[in-house]
Amino acid sequence: MTTVELKRAEPGRTLADEQPRTLGFLDQTALWGNLGISLLGPVTAVAVVADGMSLLAALVAIVVGTVIGTAGLGLAALAGARTGMPAMVLLRGLFGAKLSYLPTVLNLIQLIGWAVFELVVIATAAGQLLPWHVTWLYVLIGGVLSTVMAVWPLGSVRLLRRFALLAVVAAIVYLAVQLLRQPLPSWTAGSFHGFWPGVDLVVAVSVSWIPLAADYSRHSRTRRDAFAGAFAGYSVTQIACLAVGLLAFSTVAHANPTQEGMFAAFIAVPVGWLAFGILVLRELDESFANVYSTAVSVQNLRPLADRRILAVGVGLVATALALLIDIASYQNFLYLIGSVFVPMFAVFVTQYFVYAGGKAWSTSERAPSRVALLVPWGLGFISYQMINPGGIGWWADLWSTVDRWLHFSPPDWLSASLCSFAVAFVVSLFFRPASR
Repeated sequence: MTTVELKRAEPGRTLADEQPRTLGFLDQTALWGNLGISLLGPVTAVAVVADGMSLLAALVAIVVGTVIGTAGLGLAALAGARTGMPAMVLLRGLFGAKLSYLPTVLNLIQLIGWAVFELVVIATAAGQLLPWHVTWLYVLIGGVLSTVMAVWPLGSVRLLRRFALLAVVAAIVYLAVQLLRQPLPSWTAGSFHGFWPGVDLVVAVSVSWIPLAADYSRHSRTRRDAFAGAFAGYSVTQIACLAVGLLAFSTVAHANPTQEGMFAAFIAVPVGWLAFGILVLRELDESFANVYSTAVSVQNLRPLADRRILAVGVGLVATALALLIDIASYQNFLYLIGSVFVPMFAVFVTQYFVYAGGKAWSTSERAPSRVALLVPWGLGFISYQMINPGGIGWWADLWSTVDRWLHFSPPDWLSASLCSFAVAFVVSLFFRPASR
């Protein structure tokens, strides 16, 4: 393969095909830098702010949650670069080939849900930005473009590096400057009440990308490029995106901190429509990443399936669901599913980095099942829910009942994410892997 052909190479069609190693540090940084900025970010920033919480406390929660979550993202990317395997195939070495189907199915639910949600967000934003209120058309266009990008994923990453990231950073900086020109309230008025639940929310957003990281870092030239690109790109831009959301909430959007209200606030600033338009177009990389990683995750179940055909099928399903269902209340379910991956990743860190050291890690279809590792994963998940069960009414009531039965009242300073990770990590230390 010539140098030009190598630069234009795309992932192999099946798991059995050779996978190119063409992504450098700038490619990885551009990919994760773009994924760190989302139209959902400003609304997420508003959700971080609890009653009586100061804006300074919310900003600190955003920084702490982002650094914690992105550290995990970087490690997941590092493992992908070491093995050259996608994320769900990596889990064969953790749970075994057959048992890895469990997290794969959970990941498929998460990814398809996020893909649908992103298409709805794109259509909603386009409807506010453009004079033609044809939501179905915007969903259809977003679905087609996301699917095309998923069929040629590495070309899409290179496109993001060359053109998208600089435009997106310029748009975020411009919006921040315009918002800073508004009268600002005191950032220290209030307390740190609700700090750790805010951190957990930000961690959940970052952790939702961990089951995708290796799908891209397996094409990285070096391990250093994979880790540094993921950590630097995602952390900086997510902090910037959520900080702009806090600025908007504390100034022009305080009276209407909904998704539509935040979008209207950005459009209302001088030439804000242009900056917001760039962000709407950039949102396609979120839906593209979810569509592509859904296709790659299916290959853990069907290794010889053609990823291009899978991507087209997933794109069609996501687009159809975005047109047919109301997903407005589905975000809480997505965060719930995301909380599953915090303790699971803790178990992975123990077994892969502490014990295996990245060596003797079987990703074979004959990798033996390790049912015992469901114990630390399950205990970590239970710990998370007992501290922060989320915003789904019946689910939160169920865990409140469990807390009362156990006479457990979680203190305000306790983080569900950190506690869940710690429980799963410590317990999984007792399950040393057998020699391979």
